[in-house]
Formats: sequence, structure tokens, C-alpha cells
Amino acid sequence: MSDLTGKVAVVTGGTRGIGLAIAAWMLEHGASVVISGRDADRLNIALKELARDGAPVGGLVADAARREGADRLVEMARERFGHLDVLVNNAGITRDGLVIRMKDEDWDRVLETNLKGAFLMIRAASKAMVRRKTGGRIINIASTAGAMGNAGQANYSAAKAGLIGLTKATARELAHWGILVNAVAPGLVETDMAAALPADARDALLAQVPLKRIGTAREVAEMVGFLAGDGAAYVTGQVFHVNGGLYM
Repeated sequence: MSDLTGKVAVVTGGTRGIGLAIAAWMLEHGASVVISGRDADRLNIALKELARDGAPVGGLVADAARREGADRLVEMARERFGHLDVLVNNAGITRDGLVIRMKDEDWDRVLETNLKGAFLMIRAASKAMVRRKTGGRIINIASTAGAMGNAGQANYSAAKAGLIGLTKATARELAHWGILVNAVAPGLVETDMAAALPADARDALLAQVPLKRIGTAREVAEMVGFLAGDGAAYVTGQVFHVNGGLYM
């Protein structure tokens, strides 16, 4: 079991789904957590859920795909809890469509949120971690779509493939300071994003899963939690697929 007592984590897109499950897991295992989201009402609901029994959690309405939003998140973690040990880049969106019909803005916004946002957060967080000189963990939430591609998701697949490349490049750069960078790539997981899939597309994906079931956000959080803990001290630059065998 990972013990994150004394650790401080930032989870982007932490108001629902996988991000909310990750934040909850980290709080259960002793960490202090800052979550972000772009919807103030949803953020407040998530904070009430997470803060039961006085859990050390804070939240910020911020767009991690904007430099000022990324910088504010890191600063809030340092001001509220003293430092930053773990960054989880989970914020992501989809705007699906066939490539021949895809609008420029749908391509741009998905790449901006899912890839540029992770870059901005990594830059802001790694500066704080380097200054503290105690290492750190950065965990990027990728997707099987970034490894195998999904029809109708050229923008999302490209962003997640880019996130895997960003993971490997920054793992090489930041190892000098003891900062470990890894990615977790969920497959078909029970989230609002998966629920929004057309029924036929969802069924077609499920038919390709050897375990014959949809995963849970908690199962993704378990892998993220392992990478944040001491048991993963010699792991960096890797991609961990949590997908029931959908992609091998």
C-alpha cells in the first residue's frame, strides 16, 4: 500500500470521473490535494465530497491550458500546503468527428487542453520541484487512443500520443533532479466521457476488451497512486495501460 502522508498533490480536472477518483485515493492515503476544474459549481460539489471528515483538500477554478491557470495552481499548492510533490495531469476534453469534417477549432481546443495544458503544468510544477530539491512525481493521464488510434478521434488520439512523447522526453530531462515522469493510459472506463459515446461505438469497444467489462475510475486511480508512492522509486518514462486488454 502506498503511503503518501506528508505529500502534496495537484490533480487537474479533478472534479469528476478519473480525476475525482485519483484525488479521493490520494486523500485516503495521507496526501493533501489541490484539484482544479473550469466549472465553479462542479468544483464546489467535488470539494464537499472530498472534504468529508476534514480531509486536507483545496480547489481552484482554473484552465490548466492557460499559463496563468497552471502557475496559479502550483502557487496555490505551495501557499496552502507548503510545497508540491505530485502532479497529475488529468484535465482533458473530446470533440469527436471524422477528420474530413473536423473544424479547426475542434482540433485546436483538444490539442490545447489535452497536450499544451499538460506541458504548461509540467513546466510550472517542475520548477517548484527543482527548487525544493527533494524530487517529485509527474503522472500524465494518456489513453489507449494515443497508442492504437480511435476512428472519429483524430484530435484526441493525436493529443494523447503527444502526451506519451512528452512523458518520455520530460522523464529524461527531469531525472537529474529526481523527478519521475510516467503516464497511465486508461481504456474504456465508466466516466461521463465514456457515457457520451454513441451506444454502437461503446459496444464495439467493449467487444474488443478481453476482460469483457468496462473499467472503473478507481482502478485507474490505483495505478496512479502506485506511481506516486515509494514503490515506484525506480520507474520513469513508462506508460501503464489500464484497459482490460483492449490494447496490448
